[in-house]
Amino acid sequence: MPELTAALQLIATFDGDLLAIILLSLQVNLTALAFALVFGLPLGAVVGLYAFPGRRLVIVTLNALMGLPPVVVGLVVYLLLSRSGPFGVLGLLFTPTAMIIAQTILVTPIIAALSRQVVADLWAEYDEQLRSLGASSWQSMTTLLWDARFSLVTTLLAGFGRASAEVGAVMIVGGNIDRVTRVMTTAIALETSKGNLSLALGLGIVLLLITFIVNAAAFGVREAAARRAALI
Repeated sequence: MPELTAALQLIATFDGDLLAIILLSLQVNLTALAFALVFGLPLGAVVGLYAFPGRRLVIVTLNALMGLPPVVVGLVVYLLLSRSGPFGVLGLLFTPTAMIIAQTILVTPIIAALSRQVVADLWAEYDEQLRSLGASSWQSMTTLLWDARFSLVTTLLAGFGRASAEVGAVMIVGGNIDRVTRVMTTAIALETSKGNLSLALGLGIVLLLITFIVNAAAFGVREAAARRAALI
């Protein structure tokens, strides 16, 4: 298959276009994931730990937002950042920052909903123990998050998977501009439509490799944690 051979050659020679797209993709995805963790983990912990009026509605809303249509998020962010929008003066539309904002909105509910479940399960197990030790609400939340750090790896993987596979939202707010906002998923869609299958295939191979490496690393972390727990 000549396209596969050409794709492997692009990867082996560190083709400039290929490398630029990969680096921008990692920058956008990892930055969005970091922001989603900053916002999502505390939100999930608070909802999982505390009882308050409307808590069930918040839980249902978080679960529903896990399935946010990316194109709708892209459209909303586009309207907010466009020249006629409230944040148009910032000039963020068709920049990596706009893509990060859209992906953060998509990933945060996933992080929050999954971490809420993890924290709620741990709280049911350690509730009496933490209360007997006189732990404050903040101490209880940070303790549970730390104790669940290896379980939360799965949450991180889910967020990374959503970010790395995103096409619709980043296409709308980023514009798929060469060397500016073109990431792996949007480039694959564009190059396939243009018939440039070697570049599309090369990017697809790299995307699969990154996904495999991230999942393998997460699996290794959890296995190491399980072995350590068995020795204690």
